[in-house]
Amino acid sequence: MKVQKTLYRKFFSVLTAAAMMTTATAALAAPKEPPAPSVKAQANASYESALHNKDKSNYTLTIMHTNDTHAHLDNVARRITAIKQVREAHPSSLLLDAGDVFSGTLYFNKYEGLADLEFMNLAGYDAMTFGNHEFDKGTATLANFVKGAGFPFVSANVDFKQDGNINPYFNDEIKNNPKRNGEIYNGIIKKVNGERIGIFGLTTAETVDISSPGPDVVFQNYLEEAKQAVKSFKEKGVNKIIALTHIGYDDGGGDNDLTLAKEVDGIDVIVGGHTHTKLDQPVVVEAGKEPTVIVQANEYSKYLGTLDVQFDKKGKIVNFGGKLVDLSQVPEDPEAAQILETKYKPAVVEMQKTVIGKTTVDLIGGNPPARTVETNLGNLITDGMLAKAKTINSETVIAFQNGGGIRATVPAGNITLANVFEIMPFGNSLGIMKLTGAEIKEALEISVKDAPKAFGGFLQVSGLKFTYDSSQPVGQRVKSIDVKEDGVNYVPLDPNKTYVVATNTFTAKGGDGFTVFAKAYSEGRVSEPGYVDWETFTEYVSAQEDKTVSPSVEGRIVNLAN
Repeated sequence: MKVQKTLYRKFFSVLTAAAMMTTATAALAAPKEPPAPSVKAQANASYESALHNKDKSNYTLTIMHTNDTHAHLDNVARRITAIKQVREAHPSSLLLDAGDVFSGTLYFNKYEGLADLEFMNLAGYDAMTFGNHEFDKGTATLANFVKGAGFPFVSANVDFKQDGNINPYFNDEIKNNPKRNGEIYNGIIKKVNGERIGIFGLTTAETVDISSPGPDVVFQNYLEEAKQAVKSFKEKGVNKIIALTHIGYDDGGGDNDLTLAKEVDGIDVIVGGHTHTKLDQPVVVEAGKEPTVIVQANEYSKYLGTLDVQFDKKGKIVNFGGKLVDLSQVPEDPEAAQILETKYKPAVVEMQKTVIGKTTVDLIGGNPPARTVETNLGNLITDGMLAKAKTINSETVIAFQNGGGIRATVPAGNITLANVFEIMPFGNSLGIMKLTGAEIKEALEISVKDAPKAFGGFLQVSGLKFTYDSSQPVGQRVKSIDVKEDGVNYVPLDPNKTYVVATNTFTAKGGDGFTVFAKAYSEGRVSEPGYVDWETFTEYVSAQEDKTVSPSVEGRIVNLAN
């Protein structure tokens, strides 16, 4: 029996303490941090199952899930509260993480994942798989994270046997009810409320190119290893199987959850990460004998994903519902907040004062400059983005940065990390696209559609220069485009040629109305190596001679109407 679409449209409920407050409406409407809920509201907060009309003859499993938290710990105390609320209602639930705990904020730069780990241990995670960023500082740093974990790791397609740092913790097997934490398995079997649940992990093979796993870590074919894991679980009598993956929901890098669900029969639930996808509702794929439900909880610990799924006696999903819990609406857990404020945050606040370089000129950003004209800061940012992208794909020749993501101007003098976070506060990550010249022209037409008025999607550029006439009709404004195909000399853009273009993933997914980019993304032409913008910028500035920059306006963007 197929799962009907009408089932999963109904099964969502609210898990927010603030929603129980009499002042909830005002709190939700506020543009900034909502007021702290009352003590009474916190005490009465509870989790309501997303499943309605439950059949007691079936087995119900509750899964909490996170992914791509990237060391965003400032709201970790709220995550702890939400986890406790779910567990109060469902003590036998699972808590899973789909990878990329590492890299993204100064908490990682300072503590290399161990700050995150303390809170994950406090929360009581049941399992985690590896994201590509877990390898950013090599396997020695990862080994320190693994050995301190109060939970097991699952990874069916990553072979650590030859890696001296990780091998002591690696078990090339599926383990029934593992007794030791801080160990790695292909998969585990965990008993939850009387039923055995199989959990295995997968990590994107792109990791070899976009991170630093080293030569001794081998990434195997994810589809073949997934099929083997499912077969092993079935042989052990396990018919409820979860794939904990860091391959992306619809990533164009060669592996993703949609393909996994279609090609590997027997997976009941995919808890995913890597593409930072915000799946407000679970997605169901019915390609095999049984349906597969896919969930992913966006990024940066903004949400706690929850999924309630119901199995019949044969282990087939017959009912499900899910919700992303908005952690900004959940009160802080006092214990976790105290640990963060006293043990970890002071050093991070101090690090923000760090000088990363100097500028001999004012770096011009903000609104309206970065949204209306070429600016020297826009050039500096895109030059850094292009340089980083070239280390990943040497064929990258162009970089785009939406002006709305350049939030501030920095005066001549020292550049601090605090300045960098003012410029780019969103933590957008790198995306690498394959676009035709015609598509690039289409994107530039979108970029200048509001000119000379400010538009957040106005593109700052590197490796490319173009002219346009803002007096002309929208869609007919771009007059010339030239590209540095060899990195030095400009030549006219060829509309039929395919170019490799760097941007941030917000823009690559169609943000600011870039439908042409969204189309490329949907067709699998965007790879997501994931390097966060502020780190890329910092690295680029620090690499300049004497760590000093003097960017200028070079005529990359010229409005002929002026």
